[in-house]
Formats: sequence, structure tokens, C-alpha cells
Amino acid sequence: MQTSAYFDIQPGPAEQPVMEVYLDGVALLRLVLTNKGTAFTAEERVDLGLDGLLPPQINTLEQQVARVYRGFKVAHTPIEQYQYLRAVQERQEILFYALLDRYLEEMLPIVYTPTVGQAVQEFSALYQSPRGISLSSANIDRADAAVASYPLNDVRMMVVTDSSAILGIGDQGYGGLAIPIGKLALYTVAGGVSPFHTMPVALDVGTERVDLIDDPTYLGVRHNRLTGDEYDAFIEKFVSAVEKRWPRAVIQWEDLSKESAFRVLERYRTRIPSFNDDIQGTGAVALAGVLGACALKEESITEQTVVIHGAGAGGAGVAWAMRQGMMRAGLSEEEAAARVLVIDSRGLLVSTREMEAYKLPVAQAPERIAEWSFAGTAPDLLETITQSGATVLLGLSGRQGAFGKDVAVAMQANAERPTIFAMSNPTSASEAHPGDILRWTHGKAIVATGSPFDPVELNGKTYPIGQGNNAFIFPGLGFGAVLCAASQITDGMVLAASEALADFTREHYLRDGRVYPPVSDLQSASKAVAVRVIQQARADGVAKGADLPEDLKRFVDDQFWEAKYLPVRRKR
Repeated sequence: MQTSAYFDIQPGPAEQPVMEVYLDGVALLRLVLTNKGTAFTAEERVDLGLDGLLPPQINTLEQQVARVYRGFKVAHTPIEQYQYLRAVQERQEILFYALLDRYLEEMLPIVYTPTVGQAVQEFSALYQSPRGISLSSANIDRADAAVASYPLNDVRMMVVTDSSAILGIGDQGYGGLAIPIGKLALYTVAGGVSPFHTMPVALDVGTERVDLIDDPTYLGVRHNRLTGDEYDAFIEKFVSAVEKRWPRAVIQWEDLSKESAFRVLERYRTRIPSFNDDIQGTGAVALAGVLGACALKEESITEQTVVIHGAGAGGAGVAWAMRQGMMRAGLSEEEAAARVLVIDSRGLLVSTREMEAYKLPVAQAPERIAEWSFAGTAPDLLETITQSGATVLLGLSGRQGAFGKDVAVAMQANAERPTIFAMSNPTSASEAHPGDILRWTHGKAIVATGSPFDPVELNGKTYPIGQGNNAFIFPGLGFGAVLCAASQITDGMVLAASEALADFTREHYLRDGRVYPPVSDLQSASKAVAVRVIQQARADGVAKGADLPEDLKRFVDDQFWEAKYLPVRRKR
């Protein structure tokens, strides 16, 4: 299959791939996946009509990385650094990934959370170059034609958002496209998925934000969000167009509202290989961290009682994952359900309460709290911690400061080393600062967060703060699904990804007191996840890829895409 309408990648001498291009001159320099800039050789410059269009000095990729890194360091603020990196990506994409690879730990907070949250909010003002596919009420009836316009012929991985529930900042209209762009950058640099096979997608179904609709610079459609049958028909037209052109593509649904997220996932998960990162990815990364905390304490997850503060898509997904983890460790479904308690803005979810349908499966039976005493109509956070004997507290509420000293002290009354994860993103939405939790528990709590925080110094000891970042799950999960041509993403594959991350952390970082690896080891963690995902896909009977080798670790290593320039020649 031809890679693109503009170029193709073919085997070359000594197994060195060669890029054959169907254009030359200035047009070649403007196509981000073919542009090597000053790295074009003297022979390529002559052959491709570039002679005289570039500076005379010929650079290596490493020299280019050094130059653009200096430019990155000159930028004064995180959002300026974000814009600088996006400009590099839209000029020379291979160089962008090489730079990100060399400085991943430093740049992850820029291309992803927390800075990407500001980029979403300011998307229209910052906009410079188009990327991906944008479908809206203005063109959804032409979805087939719009998808056919995309220049890459073999898309295998796409991140798709309707921007209704971005991080902890809610409805962002068309600006949510920045999230798929950022996540696909991680799929490539951390998950090994070639950028020649990726596509970010914005499904602009409108916005409830009057300030966006009235903003003359806003780039999205100017009407309220489609809902109900209109919304469902919109999604169906998109999925149908994708199925026709890229039937093997994996879809990651991203930042859909809780009202839509569960419905869309259930409707399409067996029809196309797809998963929802907010539900399943968040659940998997939380479970991996809790398993790590149990290993630190030399306890079983079956001994824990988990309170989840926040009942959106992420909170419900975490509750599902916790129950599944306990059942895989030996508890019955009823026993696991009783040990995982979920709280929304009105208190503990109990099945006799009125609530949205998606919350019912994670609500408690009324018998569970029959002997409890509480002041209101439902137990609040502190009452739930105290009466349940919670040993694990997971924050997914998006409420800054929701975990105060009283909460931490109550947790420590139940366990000498309570597990407290403030997982909400971005940093401004974190339920507590990790330093405060450690001070309130005299350094005993096992702490992790969703956004990056510096290590905490307390009483002469340094505590690394693990980042419960979905980036430890979704790149490996998607890469594994792509490599084995999975026909669907099963629950078993999601849980296998979680257990693989927990095992990787135990093997390499438990001795350092970590429940998550450092971001600097994200690639190795993703490879471990991908291997386990492929194994589980085989066991579940959904791996459709032919001739998968027995040595999956080597296979994943060999298929992991690296940012390097290929020789370029003109297709005559």
C-alpha cells in the first residue's frame, strides 16, 4: 500500500528503508513528514530540486536536535514552549519526535498535562497550522469525502474527542483538538506507533459555552451541542467513514462527557477496536498504582477498602478496575463490590438513591451502610472514610483541595500507611498537594498524583511523587492492539495492561518506594504493556495479525518506531 498520496516508504539496500516522494522543491519542504531541512544531503538537494533553497551547511539529526533544544530553552513560559514545540512539529515532524525522545521527562508536561490544558483553552488564539481531521455539523454529511482527503493511507491509531469534558476544565469546544494531538505525540514517542499511521480527530458537535460562541476568534461551530439522536447519528457517520477507509484502525475515545462516554464505548467496542481512555485508561493506571502500594506494604489488594472521590467517567472506570483487580486476586464479585465505594457531589453512591444510569453498577447496596451513622441523606467523604475503614483514597473529582488534613488523618486512623492518590488533572485541580499529605501523615502515606509534582523533602528524607499518568497505559495498550491487529479491545487487555505496569514498577522501582515508574522510563514501561496486551489478545481470541512470533518482547522492540531520517529519492 502506498503510504501517502505524496510519498511512499519502500525497502532499500541492506534493509534500509527509503522514502520515495512524489513532489519536490518547496512543496517537499512544506510537507512535515518528508522535510529533513538542513539534513538533506548534497545529492538529495540536487535530485529533489532543493539546491539553493536551503542553507549550505548539511546537519545531522543530532545537530538539529541540539539547535531546536536551545530554542526551546529560550522560551520563557510553558505555553510559549508548547507553541515552540508545535511549530517544530509542523515544520519537521521527525525532528520533533527526535527532540521529544531525547528530552521526554522535561517536555512531557509541556506537550501533555498540565500545559496542554492551557493550550486547549487558548486554542483559537494560538492556532497556526491545521492537523488531523475536523468534522462538524457543517461537513459531517460529507464525512466519507473528508476522511478520503486525509493524506495517510494506512491509519492504525486515532485519538478522537468531542471536547465536552477536557481534563478538569470541561467543555472546550473545538479547542479540545489539542488533546488528540498531544496524546498521539505520546503514542509515537512513548508507544512506538509510527506517525505515518496516526490521526487526531475533532468531532465538533457544538459547545454550551456562550463565551466561545460569542468570541469572534473562536474557530469552532457556533451552536449548542448536539444531543440525543442527533449526536448519535453524528458519531455513526464518523465511524462508518473510518470503517470504509481504515478498517484496522484503533480508536481511542477521549474526553467525551460522562453522558456520552459509556454509551459510545458500548455501542462501538465490539464493532471496531476501540477504548475510552478516561474510563479504561484511568482505571488501569489507578489499579496499577494501588497494586504497587500493596506491594510496598506487603499486603494484598483483597485486604484494601477503596474510596473513590469523584463519580464521573474516570471515577466509574476506576471503580470498575478496582473491583476487577480484587476479583482477579480471589474475591467474589459481591465481596469486591463491598470494598469499593464511590462518592459524588451528593455523597456516597447507594443504589436506592436517584442517580445517572452509568453510576448504578458502582453503587453500594443499602445493606452495606445499614449500621452507619451520618448527618445527611448520604454519607459524605469523611463519614465514608471513617465508617468504611478505608485504606485507599483515590481523587478523581477535579476539586482542588478536596483532601484536607482531616481526610488524611482519618485515613491514617484506618491504616498506618494509607494510600492517597490525588489523581485529578491539571495541577490546579489536584485534590491535595503531595507535600501536605505527607506532612499530615508524618511521611507514612503512599502518595501519587495525576499531574507532575517535584519530590517532597520531609524530615531529612526525599519522597518521590509517582505520577499516575494515563501515558503509562494508553501508548502500550494501543501499540499492542495495533501490532496484533486486534479486532476489539477487551476488558482482559485493559486489565493486562494495568498488571503489566504494576509488574514493571515492582521489578524496577519498588526498592525506591515508587508506585509508578519515572517518566524517563516511559518507553520501557510501554513496551512491557504492549507485550502483555498482545498475549491477552491472543488468549481472548481477538488477535487477528498473521504470523505473530513467539518472542513477543523482541517483536515489540523491533516494531517500535524510532525518529530517524530516511534516504529520500524522487519517484520517477
